Amino acid sequence: MKVRSAAGDGDALCVTEEELAGDDEDMPSFPCTQEGRPGPRCSRCQRNLSLHTSVRILYLFLALLLVAVAVLASLVFRKVDSLSEDISLAQAIYDKKLVSMQENLQGLDLKAPNNCSFCYEAGQLGQEIRKLQEELEGIQKMLLAQEVQLDQASQTQELLSTTSGQISQEMGSCSFSIHQVNQSLGLFLAQVKGWQTTTASLDLSLKDLTQECYDVKAAMHQINFTVGQTSEWIHGIRRKTDEETLTLQKMVTDWQNYTRLFSSLRTTSAKTGEAVKNIQATLGVSSQRISQNAESMHDLVLQVMGLQLQLDNISSFLDDHEENMHDLQYHTRYAQNRTVERFETLEGRMASHEIEIGTIFTNINATDSHVYSMLKYLDDVRLSCTLGFHTHAEELYYLNKSVSLMLATTDLLRERFGLLSARLDFNVRNLSMIVEEMKAVDTQHGEILRNVTILRGESQIWIALPGSS
Repeated sequence: MKVRSAAGDGDALCVTEEELAGDDEDMPSFPCTQEGRPGPRCSRCQRNLSLHTSVRILYLFLALLLVAVAVLASLVFRKVDSLSEDISLAQAIYDKKLVSMQENLQGLDLKAPNNCSFCYEAGQLGQEIRKLQEELEGIQKMLLAQEVQLDQASQTQELLSTTSGQISQEMGSCSFSIHQVNQSLGLFLAQVKGWQTTTASLDLSLKDLTQECYDVKAAMHQINFTVGQTSEWIHGIRRKTDEETLTLQKMVTDWQNYTRLFSSLRTTSAKTGEAVKNIQATLGVSSQRISQNAESMHDLVLQVMGLQLQLDNISSFLDDHEENMHDLQYHTRYAQNRTVERFETLEGRMASHEIEIGTIFTNINATDSHVYSMLKYLDDVRLSCTLGFHTHAEELYYLNKSVSLMLATTDLLRERFGLLSARLDFNVRNLSMIVEEMKAVDTQHGEILRNVTILRGESQIWIALPGSS
């Protein structure tokens, strides 16, 4: 699209449609917003959604880890409590049985100190008691080993408690970091909403600018059309004026010829005035010729007057056309000034929009770097959590191994405890039977001793009587 000058030489220029289209194409597009509303998802939105899902998965994973640690700690506490109760009950039972056996042995030692069979049986009982003591020492050693294992289990429990405390601290730090991440995400979303509003306002302003450009294009088309028409009209008028000037020049030359002819006729009439008298015979012919010449002169005068009227009309038309041309020049200059002002304002707006878009892109780059650093921090946290989880899993695996070993040893201890309790019951029964037999033997020995004392007394009586031969 071009604007012609008032002179019609086609030098003055305005903006072409291709340049306006190029300026429209240079404007950055914002695919995330369409008429103030969020458009299709971009990579940044998908990244935010993946970040939200990863944070939620991390929350669930940490909650499951805490639940698993709490359940395992409760199971370990229950196992340790049951083992300690079983060991305390076994120790109490063994202590009671040993006390009862010692009391029985002390009673036997007091009742029958001079019986050899009792001494032999007591020696066997002492050997059995030694064996029982050795077995009890072995059981005590096993109990000490179990106590060591229990100490280790308590230490592992303390380690678990400390690790659970550390995990809780890490969970607190993770929750704090996640809270910070949520706050930063909220700020980022607020910034994104602000950017969306700014992009919507920019879209509206760009639409206004495009509408103004279209209006300017339409005005320029109209101006070009009117200028073309006026230039064609001026060219036609110039052609007509050239033709009229040519005709006027021809008429002027004819008029000059006629004036010359009239002057020659006057000279000839002056000459012929003298010869009129001589040429009276030719007066009729000359009068006819003069009348014809007068008629032709009258026609010529009428034609000249018509030409004068046409020239007056043409001069008035040219004056009107000059006024119209002056008005058109004024309007074209005014339109050019308006277009220059509008283009200057458009250039200023475009410069301001470019500055704003540059700031928006810098902010977007800064937020991208911030989000990248946040994602890197979250990856580091995830790696640390996975490493901690693996270490806790290894500790729980070893703890499960130790618990399984403790359960196996407790099963073995229970079996040996059952065997020892059975042997103790059997030995106690044997000891009770031996005690009953020893009581019976004691009664027999007492009767025998009574009989012996009775016999000794009778023999002493018989010895004391001298005449009893």
